[in-house]
Amino acid sequence: MAESCRINFGMDEISTNGLDNSSLTPAVDLGERPRGSIVSFHNINYTVKIKSGPCWKRAVNEKNILVDLNGIMKPGLNAILGPTGSGKSSFLDILAARKDSTGLSGDVLIDGAPQLPNFKSLSGYVVQDDVVLGTLTVRENLRFSAALRLPSSVPQSEKEARVNELIRDLGLTRVADSKVGTPLSRGISGGERKRTSIGMELIINPAVLFLDEPTTGLDASTANTVLQLLKRMSDNGKTIIFSIHQPRYSIYKLFDTLTLLVNGKLVYHGSAPDALEYFISSGFSHEAKNNPADFFLDVINGQNGVSQDLSIEELDSPNRHIEESLVEKYKQSQCFRSMQTEQDRIFRNKRLTSRPVFHTVTYNSSFLNQLRWVLRRTFKNVMLTQQISVVQLAVNFILALVVGAIFFKVKDDQSGLQNRMGALFFITTNKCFSVVSAAELFITERKLFVHEYISGYYRVSVYFIAKILVDFALRVATTLIFCVIIYFLIMFKTTAEAFFIFTLTVNLLTCTATTMATAIAAGQSSVSTATVIITITFVFMMIFSGLLVNLPSIASWLSWLKYFSIPRYALAALQINEFVGLKICEDSVIQNRNMSAEMSNCTMTRIGDVCTGEQYLMYLGIEPTVWGLWKNHVALTVIATICLAIGYLKLRYMKKFT
Repeated sequence: MAESCRINFGMDEISTNGLDNSSLTPAVDLGERPRGSIVSFHNINYTVKIKSGPCWKRAVNEKNILVDLNGIMKPGLNAILGPTGSGKSSFLDILAARKDSTGLSGDVLIDGAPQLPNFKSLSGYVVQDDVVLGTLTVRENLRFSAALRLPSSVPQSEKEARVNELIRDLGLTRVADSKVGTPLSRGISGGERKRTSIGMELIINPAVLFLDEPTTGLDASTANTVLQLLKRMSDNGKTIIFSIHQPRYSIYKLFDTLTLLVNGKLVYHGSAPDALEYFISSGFSHEAKNNPADFFLDVINGQNGVSQDLSIEELDSPNRHIEESLVEKYKQSQCFRSMQTEQDRIFRNKRLTSRPVFHTVTYNSSFLNQLRWVLRRTFKNVMLTQQISVVQLAVNFILALVVGAIFFKVKDDQSGLQNRMGALFFITTNKCFSVVSAAELFITERKLFVHEYISGYYRVSVYFIAKILVDFALRVATTLIFCVIIYFLIMFKTTAEAFFIFTLTVNLLTCTATTMATAIAAGQSSVSTATVIITITFVFMMIFSGLLVNLPSIASWLSWLKYFSIPRYALAALQINEFVGLKICEDSVIQNRNMSAEMSNCTMTRIGDVCTGEQYLMYLGIEPTVWGLWKNHVALTVIATICLAIGYLKLRYMKKFT
C-alpha cells in the first residue's frame, strides 16, 4: 500500500520575515480574538543526570529524555500521544518554556521568532492536577486571575465583563457562584473544575494554550465535553497543544495534528486524520473497530502485528527494533520531508537573537495591587477553612480553661512559686509546639504557588508577605483570647503593665516560633518531614529553656546553645515580669536572709532559701532588671527577622522548574 500523509502546517498563511511575538501579548480589547501562533521546534534534545548507588559511592549517568525532535504545530488541536514514560510532559514543558534549561538543546520558535524571555507569562498553561483554590467560588477564582494577569490599564468593568464572558463560554453559569471544593468539602464536578482551570488561563486571551493531560481523572463523557470545548476554541483560531495518554475515538477524531512519541523519539508527526493510513501503509494491521489511539500504542509497544519490513533477527527483541524501525521509517516518509521543508524555511528567516532566559517572569500589575488581592484571597481561604480557623480558636480556648483550672489562683508561697514556674513553662511549651501547623503554610499550596508565580500572577515577596501576615493575624487573635482567660484564672500579677507585658511576650513568642517553623518548612515538599524537623528542634530548645536544666551549671562548651533557644528568651521575660516584686516570706524573714547572704558574700544556693522573686531569678541566672526583661524581646525580634529572611530566600530560590 502506498504511503499517504497529507501535510498542511499552515505556513502559507503567514510570512516569517521580521516576525516577533507580538501576537502573544494579551489584547487590551478583550473582545479581540488573536490568531493562533505557529509553534515550531528544531532539533530538541533533552538529557537528565540520574544518580545511582549508595551515597558514598554514587554514580551519575545521563539519560536521554527527548532525542532530536523536529516539527510544527499550527492553530488547532495539536495532540502529543505516547505511552507512559515516553517524554510527553517533558516535551510539553519545553514547548511552554517551563522546563529547566540544564541538559536542553535546540530551538523553539513562535511565528518564526525565538520565544520571548517571558513567554511562560504570556501563554496559557493548564497543569494536570487542577491548581484552583477550592475554598473560593468559580467566579472568585476567575476574578483573581483577571485582577493580576490583565494589564492595569484595563478598567475593572472590562475585567468583570471578561470574567462573565468566560463563565458563559465555558458553560459554568450554573456553578459560577459555587465553591470549587476541597478534599474535605464537596464542590463542583471534575469537568467543571477542569473548565475553571482552563478559564484561569484564558483570562489573558493567549494565542497558545498548553494543557498537560487534560482528561486525567475525568470519566469518558466529561473528558469528551472538555475536548469539545477545546475544539471550539481551536476552530476560532487558537493554538492548543496538549499531552494525552489514551483517548477514546470520539476524542481522537477531534485532533488536527498528532505527535507520537516513544522513549523520547518521534515516530509520527503530522495530520491526525492521516495517521492511521500512514501506519497501515507501513505494514501494520488494523482491525476495523479498533480505536486508532489504542492501535498506535499497540504498535509502539510491540503488541500489534509486526511490520513485514522487519527481519528475522529483529523479531528476537521486537519492542526495541520496532521502535528503531518506526523512527527510521518516519524520517524517510513524505510527512517528515514536507515538515522539514517548512522548518528549513522558518529557520532560515529566523530573527537572530540571544537564547532567552526562560526563568524570566513578568507581571501586569503593581506590587501593591498584587498584595491586596493575594492578601484578600489568603484571608478568605483561612476563614473558610474550618480546620485552620475554628480548630485553632477552640484549642486555645479549651487549653486556657484547663490550665487555668489546674493553676487556679496561685498562692504567694513556695508552692505558688513552683506553680507559677510550671504554668509559665507550660504556656511557653504550648505556644512553641502549637505553631508546628505552620509547616503546612507553604507546602500544601506548593503546586498552586509555583504555577501562579511562573504564570506571572504575583511576585514571591507578595505571596510570602500575604501568607505570613494572615497567619500572624490568626495566631495573634487566638493567643489574645488564650492570654486573657489563663492570666486571670491563674491570677498572675494584677497590674495592667504586667498583663500587657505578658500578652506581648506570649504573642512575640508565637510569632517568632512561627517564623522558625516556616523557615524550616519553606521549600520542603513533605509536611511530615518538615513537622518532624520542627518538633525535634523545639525539643532541644526546651532543654535550654531554663527549667529542665539550671543554665549557669551547664558546661561552657555546651552553654552557647542556649542563645538559640526561642523558649528560653520568652520564659525569661515571663519570669521577670511575674517574679519581680513577688514576696514569698514575711518581711522580717526576707531581711534576715538578705543579711545572711550579704555576710557570706554569696547569693541564695537553695530554692528553700528563696523569699523574693528577685532571689529566685538570681538563682536561675536571670537578671531581674528592666533591661533584663526587654533584651529578651529584642532577642526574639532578631531571631524572627533572621528566620523570615531565611524563609523568604528559601521560597525565592526554591526550584520552580522541573
